[in-house]
This record gives sequence, structure tokens and C-alpha cells, in this order.
Amino acid sequence: MIQAFPLVAIAILYRENKFLMQLRDDIEGILYPGSWGFFGGHIEVGETPESALKRELVEEINYVIEKPKFFNCYTDSRAKRYIFYAPLTVTIDKLELNEGWDLDLVPVENIQRGFHYSDKPKMEKPLGALHRQILLDFIAAMAND
Repeated sequence: MIQAFPLVAIAILYRENKFLMQLRDDIEGILYPGSWGFFGGHIEVGETPESALKRELVEEINYVIEKPKFFNCYTDSRAKRYIFYAPLTVTIDKLELNEGWDLDLVPVENIQRGFHYSDKPKMEKPLGALHRQILLDFIAAMAND
């Protein structure tokens, strides 16, 4: 059976009650241009979601994730997203941004508002709607644990 839409593995990485997010490039043709989103990407043929996540994080920020845990799966007309989570074990200055416009640790109050400031464009930029919802779901689930 041919897959109708892409399979994606995404990381929720957290540190000191903040969440690592990528300010996506502001270019036409990509999902959520100029918005804050997660690191991660497409699952290639033969990869498991977890192995794809590990590969993508090395490619995008040169970060080796330790023991990601599965959170949930979100499917819409654009993709099936496997969401994993883990603590970010390094400070963000140790990360190497290889994809995207900016990266930052976003506090919960900014996730709730749906906007976060970036030094690169010198302005607040929106969180991608689905990325924001996933984080709100994650925060609620962790509060109930």
C-alpha cells in the first residue's frame, strides 16, 4: 500500500521548564514558514520513527538524543507525526543550527500566548498551530502524571 502522506518524527526537547523550538525559514513552499516549530523530519524507507528522529536531530542541530520516549501520534491531511520527548541535556549554545532561521528555549507562557520573540528577525513570531497544540497537550499530560 502506498502511503498517502509523509511520516514524520518530531522531538519535544525540554530544559528548565522551557521547550526547544526552531524558527522555520520564512520561505514559500514549506509548512509553517516563519513560525516556531519542532525539530525532526521525514521518516525514510526502512527507518523506525525513533531512528529517524535520532538522525534528524544530528542533521539539524548536531544533537544526539538520549532515550527518547514516545508521547503520541498526530495525523492530519499533511502528515502522520510521531512525537517523542526527552530532556535537552546540553545548553542551547552547544547546539549547531543547521536548518531553520533560529532556535530558542520557549517558556510555557509564550506557548500559551502562541508567540515567541526571536533575535534574528527582531520580532515576535507565531508558533505553528499544530506545534503549539502538541505542546499544550504535552504540558497538560505531564501535569496529570
